[in-house]
Amino acid sequence: MPKKGAQIYGDKIFSKMMVAKTLCVQLINMLGYDLIFQDVDIVWWRNPLEYFENHSKDGYDMYFQDDGARTLRYAPLSANSGFYFVRSNPKTRYLFTSLLYSGDAIFQSHSHQQVLIARMNEHISLFNLRVKVMSREEHWFPGGFHYHRKKNFMKDVIQDKVHPYIFHMSWTHNKDNKLKFFQQMGEWFVNEKCVGKTKADILAYKEEFDKDGALSLVQPCCLVEPEITCWYRDKPSKIPCKTSPNIDKGGKSFW
Repeated sequence: MPKKGAQIYGDKIFSKMMVAKTLCVQLINMLGYDLIFQDVDIVWWRNPLEYFENHSKDGYDMYFQDDGARTLRYAPLSANSGFYFVRSNPKTRYLFTSLLYSGDAIFQSHSHQQVLIARMNEHISLFNLRVKVMSREEHWFPGGFHYHRKKNFMKDVIQDKVHPYIFHMSWTHNKDNKLKFFQQMGEWFVNEKCVGKTKADILAYKEEFDKDGALSLVQPCCLVEPEITCWYRDKPSKIPCKTSPNIDKGGKSFW
């Protein structure tokens, strides 16, 4: 496992992490458990398990967030591999075993998402695998497509007019921008002193212990209220950021 994060989408560290994403799902799936897989750039506003439990009789083996992109690379499903739900059954176990054997394709394409969609498309045709991609036109599972292209929808989210289950900060160039966007959205609850530090570094001078006697990161790192910071006027924000610069050329103020 890489010890450092990827610098940009698709670099060598990113590709290694994509293989790890395949393995962790395959192991849990083979043990017979239904599961949610999600990237770390996701916040829960409601428990998404409720959605999948309420749709347990729909007959689908897998549910995916809509990526939003309609490029040939992700055709025909446009499924986002950063958030999905899997029911453990013979069809999904075969799929993820096949995906595990496709590690060479993941390294070559630099994309877990592209290879997973290709394998799913094969298994839909050959083995009647049933996959539902939750439409980007619905408001239950928004992501980067909505953040960057659906200004009115994001205003409705911020003003509590719609109530999605989760939000995925996809479609973002790197983790630095993801952090800034979350801070601007009021969804960042991490003390700045803990960012980019190891547990040993954070707790070097701390004496807080949890109930089990183990060193805890909760007190030094977790905030009760989010740190809201304006970075870019042309991106969705919890508060108006009209005096901040644009990130996109020619971008207009969100508020």
